[in-house]
Amino acid sequence: MAEAEEQETESLEESTDESEEEESEEEPKLKYERLSNGVTEILQKDAASCMTVHDKFLALGTHYGKVYLLDVQGNITQKFDVSPVKINQISLDESGEHMGMCSEDGKVQVFGLYSGEEFHETFDCPIKIIAVHPHFVRSSCKQFVTGGKKLLLFERSWMSRWKSSVLHEGEGNIRSVKWKGHLIAWANNMICSVKERHASEMRDLPSRYVEIVSQFETEFYISGLAPLCDQLVVLSYVKEVSEKTEREYCARPRLDIIQPLSETCEEISSDALTVRGFQENECRDYHLEYSEGEPLFYIVSPRDVVVAKERDQDDHIDWLLEKKKYEEALMAAEISQKNIKRHKILDIGLAYINHLVEKGEYDIAARKCQKILGKNAALWEYEVYKFKEIGQLKAISPYLPRGDPVLKPLIYEMILHEFLESDYEGFATLIREWPGDLYNNSVIVQAVRDHLKKDSQNRTLLKTLADLYTYDKNYGNALEIYLTLRHKDVFQLIHKHNLFSSIKDKIVLLMDFDSEKAVDMLLDNEDKISIKKVVEELEDRPELQHVYLHKLFKRDHHKGQRYHEKQISLYAEYDRPNLLPFLRDSTHCPLEKALEICQQRNFVEETVYLLSRMGNSRSALKMIMEELHDVDKAIEFAKEQDDGELWEDLILYSIDKPPFITGLLNNIGTHVDPILLIHRIKEGMEIPNLRDSLVKILQDYNLQILLREGCKKILVADSLSLLKRMHRTQMKGVLVDEENICESCLSPVLPADAAKPFSVVVFHCRHMFHKECLPVPSMSSPAQFCGICSAKHRGPGSAILEMKK
Repeated sequence: MAEAEEQETESLEESTDESEEEESEEEPKLKYERLSNGVTEILQKDAASCMTVHDKFLALGTHYGKVYLLDVQGNITQKFDVSPVKINQISLDESGEHMGMCSEDGKVQVFGLYSGEEFHETFDCPIKIIAVHPHFVRSSCKQFVTGGKKLLLFERSWMSRWKSSVLHEGEGNIRSVKWKGHLIAWANNMICSVKERHASEMRDLPSRYVEIVSQFETEFYISGLAPLCDQLVVLSYVKEVSEKTEREYCARPRLDIIQPLSETCEEISSDALTVRGFQENECRDYHLEYSEGEPLFYIVSPRDVVVAKERDQDDHIDWLLEKKKYEEALMAAEISQKNIKRHKILDIGLAYINHLVEKGEYDIAARKCQKILGKNAALWEYEVYKFKEIGQLKAISPYLPRGDPVLKPLIYEMILHEFLESDYEGFATLIREWPGDLYNNSVIVQAVRDHLKKDSQNRTLLKTLADLYTYDKNYGNALEIYLTLRHKDVFQLIHKHNLFSSIKDKIVLLMDFDSEKAVDMLLDNEDKISIKKVVEELEDRPELQHVYLHKLFKRDHHKGQRYHEKQISLYAEYDRPNLLPFLRDSTHCPLEKALEICQQRNFVEETVYLLSRMGNSRSALKMIMEELHDVDKAIEFAKEQDDGELWEDLILYSIDKPPFITGLLNNIGTHVDPILLIHRIKEGMEIPNLRDSLVKILQDYNLQILLREGCKKILVADSLSLLKRMHRTQMKGVLVDEENICESCLSPVLPADAAKPFSVVVFHCRHMFHKECLPVPSMSSPAQFCGICSAKHRGPGSAILEMKK
């Protein structure tokens, strides 16, 4: 039977454990620890019945009538044998110098812990409640109260006698009593608030009144209450029914934090407490005491004392780590790093990395290393080796520090070898992204060469080897690889490292790869590679030679003049559309040689141009007419030359060809008299669109007449306007003062003595003369003119007109 009960108890404990685990997903508000040391020793032989808390010490009462004074770690500092029966309650004043206690045998004692004063009283019934005045140390405050069916106040009179008075009775047992200043609060079946009454309402009423601020019912028995800010900490006693045996059993006590409302309450948190012997305890066996100075809550049971306290940031981080919420734990530690004591951000971060690795989230773990490891090179190297052990070096490679800190070269080389064995593209990416001084370049170069022995044409490896040569300033080898690969960066490499001396014998390769870029580069660096050298290198590749010389000519018509004769054949062979522009723009091209080549190849347009340029316009016109049969081009050519003989040749050649006659009629009206052509047309010849051509000739003629008349009107109007302007100018007066001089004798025009008679001649051109300085007019030319303006062949007033302009 005993075994069955024991098994049932174990099953009940397991069920409560499971329920506690199920509810533990929400972080608890409090943390718990068992009060040990002397308390453990006491409760092995006795049972706790009550307890009170002071800032300096604890006072524990037992079922065997003992009272122990303890420090906050539970060590015994003092012991009192008070009664042979259970101590019901212990009360301390604020100073901690006086203690009151009551026991099951009706004894009430109040005495000084450090003085000889003492009060004893024995009642005929058990006394459950005692409360000492907070300022009992003062002579005016020697008071305490006891509770039972009545609330009694004991106070010492003037002759050191104690008298009692009834404060309250008739509402059932007094369950709890507390002092607050000079006020006493007690509890029977209410919870309530004491308020001050307004002076206008006082009259003959007390100055204070009681008001119920919150009232609610719970589904469990309450063994103790304590305040926590505006919330309540509730120690509850719970009974449950086993699903297997349907028997009622005592469950673990719970410590709940609730928020009181007007008619109900809200549960903030609820923790099931594992106290020793909870299966045998009743509601009255539990007590809840608290320390006002520090939010500490003491859960007292016969066989155990558990201390609850608010969780701090370290406890919060503990819970997050326990739930494997490492990201949140790391964030909480960073936010509260000044307040946490037991945790270090780095330790949390390392635990987080290990957790991610264990879950197989290697990339996330590697990414977190950047933030967590920071600039700690030793930790970086340690983590890299950990990733190597699990074969995940590739995962951490993108996040390795590349400067401040810089790890040992062996670390970077180890990762490069890992990629080289399995991922050429990844290896090439690292070589491009990592600075070349992170690792031993020669070691990696040799490793790449070894791999190229197996795959000599691998473009990725070849390009990477060229990059490595560049880092090592071995530009010659790098250039050879770039040219072999025909890589676009070859020109950038040449420019960046000034490798022109290395490419003098590789010009053909460069041109074959990208002739445009190669030519631009060669022309931009003519001082480093001469035109002569380039032309010689391209001698066996005339098509490339032409590309180079053509671009040179476009940049400067004279710089490559020594090669213009060669260019005639090159243009004729590879680029005829640009031959004629070249012949027109070049002043160094031998015309006879060009004519010979063009005639050999039957290049009519080019031959016509050359004949014309050499002065043989008639042969050129004949070629246009006979070879091209293009009357419009012939007419255009005749217009350009503006030679009457060419027009005559053109008319003679066209006179028996009606389409040509039509073309001439439509185009020569402004250059040659159409009558000359019309008179030569044979009678009866059918000429296409003759009427339209004649109409056009007439229109052109009318247009010319209109233009002439318009010009004539404009000239007449302009002449009249200028004549009027000159007339107005000549009619104006001319100022003559002492500053004016005679243009002949160069002396002042006006005499020094104004009273003397004088004669001055002023011409419209503003030149002035003494009359006697002018030549006497002859009979043949009686008019007199300004000798200065006449010598310059200018008309009268022209100087004024010029001044006006």
